[in-house]
Amino acid sequence: MGIFTSLRISASALTAERLRMDVISSNIANAQTTRTAQGGPYQRQRVVFQPVNNPDPREPGKGVVVTSIVPDVRPGNTVHDPNHPDADAQGYVTYPNVDIATEMVDMISATRAYEANIVALQAAKTIANKALEISQ
Repeated sequence: MGIFTSLRISASALTAERLRMDVISSNIANAQTTRTAQGGPYQRQRVVFQPVNNPDPREPGKGVVVTSIVPDVRPGNTVHDPNHPDADAQGYVTYPNVDIATEMVDMISATRAYEANIVALQAAKTIANKALEISQ
């Protein structure tokens, strides 16, 4: 495995984790959105990663890629609030299926993964610099 391979792997993970943090931020921002352009409450979104495998089984993978952003199909929370503009005939409002605690745990996980990949990039850079110093 070459130095550029490790850089590409970490860079792909940084891109994927950044998108994951953006989706989590969107979930948090829409935690109280009861009406969307599609109708109904906002639905929590999840990011799906897939490894990019090397055709040679003796070689490591080539990184990770986001394959899709999928909606969480769990039902939203219903609250009795007959004065709410989005209440149904019985006075219930359906709120998004976003749990702030879950989103914060996911955000911390994505942040830690992002930081780990930055450390890996820095280590690869240090190794490359040391290799250049040897030739002097």
